[in-house]
Amino acid sequence: MTQKNTRILIVDDSEDMRILLQQILEEEEIYIMQFAEDGQQVLQKATEFQPDLILLDMSLPGMSGWEIVPQLRAMPTLALIPVIAVTAHVSKVDQERALALGCNAHLGKPFDIEVLIDTITQVLENASHEA
Repeated sequence: MTQKNTRILIVDDSEDMRILLQQILEEEEIYIMQFAEDGQQVLQKATEFQPDLILLDMSLPGMSGWEIVPQLRAMPTLALIPVIAVTAHVSKVDQERALALGCNAHLGKPFDIEVLIDTITQVLENASHEA
């Protein structure tokens, strides 16, 4: 079961997608959310907010999610934060690449709301067992 006040950093350059994810997660009433819309903001916001989870679009202006994940994994204060790739890159190769880079899960767009919630719950549970 996911803890109340779980902090999630939502990263997507599409305002519509950020709003959609916010609305979905607000229904759960247990998440505190922050938002980033480009690659440069991710590292700063993650450092300041110390999220329990990052939902990361892989296609971002400036620095892509593909570039961000290795940087997160290289920073001691951010290395263990679970990352779910939420992306339109849905091929098997893209999924394997995201996981190989250090994402904890891969979720293709468009996604099913129940699958999104289940994936978040599972990744957070796995992270709490590893901590």
